[in-house]
Amino acid sequence: MSVQTTAVVGAGTMGNGIAHVFALHGYDVTLIDLDEDLLDDARATVESNLSRQVNKDVIAAEEKTAALERLTLTPDTAEGVQSADLVVEAVPEEQEIKAEVFGSLDQHTPDDATLASNTSSISITWIANQTERPDQVVGMHFFNPVPVMTLVEVVRGQRTSDATFETVADVAEDLDKNPVEVEDYPGFVSNRVLMPMINEAIFCVMEGVAEPEDIDTVMELGMNHPMGPLTLADFIGLDVCLHILEVLHDELGDDKYRPCPLLRRKVTAGQLGRKTGEGFFEYE
Repeated sequence: MSVQTTAVVGAGTMGNGIAHVFALHGYDVTLIDLDEDLLDDARATVESNLSRQVNKDVIAAEEKTAALERLTLTPDTAEGVQSADLVVEAVPEEQEIKAEVFGSLDQHTPDDATLASNTSSISITWIANQTERPDQVVGMHFFNPVPVMTLVEVVRGQRTSDATFETVADVAEDLDKNPVEVEDYPGFVSNRVLMPMINEAIFCVMEGVAEPEDIDTVMELGMNHPMGPLTLADFIGLDVCLHILEVLHDELGDDKYRPCPLLRRKVTAGQLGRKTGEGFFEYE
């Protein structure tokens, strides 16, 4: 189907980034969140990030102005999605929240609307079954920071139709992203490969193999990674890393995904990485 009007549910880091790229690439987009303070913060973030792109000559000032004119914010989900061709969910990684969101989207979006989830680990097949249109549900997994990272994992649930997949893949290309087709298995591709590496780096810290700075240096200089695994874990959020590892461990049943006890301890202590100012490193 043709997509012209979009909506994003969830105005956090990923949600405002997804709304940013939709608006910048010519789509009318409504950003939805029950927390109106978060909506205000999201608009300020989008405007700031667009300004940064202008200052770096990535876009023209006129493009920033036009993008902001295409962006609407509302706390009312029913109103925000009533005319959307495509809705992307970007709420926290909790099944109960996602079930509630997709039940609402199924009720309030047009019958032919495509419903996508930005989940990084929860089954698309399970999410689709919270609706009466599982063939129109698909994963659209962006990467942070959304305006910069070009990959989108397009995840097929068990009943995702070819038409739904192609619609979302085409939109991703229109956003100047590179869509990759992925089947619905725990962690998809990105996190199934990435999280064991991060987890092993944390075991190296716990066992005293090397200091965090040195572990990251080995991976940056020896493996040509642009960012070490512990810096990346802090950037993602240690709580998010723990959640994804728990999903992989529970659903695949393989102890190679068992979360490191040090990771659990840091999450319990509230040392979640950049967002709390302390993880494996300290941040202002």
